[in-house]
Amino acid sequence: MIWTNGKRQELIAVRDRAVQFGDGCFTTARIMKGKVVARAAHIGRLEEACERLLIAQVDWESLQQEMDTAAATRTEGVLKVIISRGTGGRGYSASGCEAASRILMLADYPAHYHQLRHTGVRLALSSVRLGRNPLLAGIKHLNRLEQVLIRTELEQSGADEALVLDTQGKVVECCAANLFWRSGQRVYTPDVTQSGVNGIQRRQIMRLLARQGIRVSEVSVPPQALEEADEIFITNALMPVLPVSEIGNRVYGSRELFNRIGEQEDFQGNL
Repeated sequence: MIWTNGKRQELIAVRDRAVQFGDGCFTTARIMKGKVVARAAHIGRLEEACERLLIAQVDWESLQQEMDTAAATRTEGVLKVIISRGTGGRGYSASGCEAASRILMLADYPAHYHQLRHTGVRLALSSVRLGRNPLLAGIKHLNRLEQVLIRTELEQSGADEALVLDTQGKVVECCAANLFWRSGQRVYTPDVTQSGVNGIQRRQIMRLLARQGIRVSEVSVPPQALEEADEIFITNALMPVLPVSEIGNRVYGSRELFNRIGEQEDFQGNL
């Protein structure tokens, strides 16, 4: 099911700036028991992205109600929310855009995530590199051609997810997930201030570990750094956490931190 500005319809104006320029942002949320999991965090992410992209006149109250209404139709599922700058302007100019557009899309929950919690995720190094752009880094804007290319290559590899580097050869993330790894007692995650997405689940895990006295270092390192890791796991708002079993010929057997995170009741309550 798809809603556009509160109405059940799949059509959008060809002059909408999401179509013309990818001028907008999005978030993808998990639905459990008819509720949007971490709804406030998802709306906060959209607000942050709209502020960065200078998108004004979003009806946040209506969006919240629409998200709740959509979620209530599913016991389990996925809700994607897109904010477009709307219709108006000529060329790149946004002059004349009177109101942002809200698009909500429901989908089934990816069943393979349940299985991957047991088998682990196989990562393949992607040949597609992410461009470095601190102006857009961190947010989920609608310009996702890099991820489309990464996914297209990944589907030909036989792996479950991609290990993605930036144009300087530094580890950033996966195609649709953030990355963490543990070496001894130290925990790391890639720096996403130059490229990549600062995911909701990434932030949640960093807060959780901080409460346990574990500092997560945000680093810019080449993929060779992962060869020294004792364990690796990936995260997004749907998974929400999956262990990595192998990257190429390197096998990762430890799940110490993964199991520790999964045992936290406060974490489970905020998936």
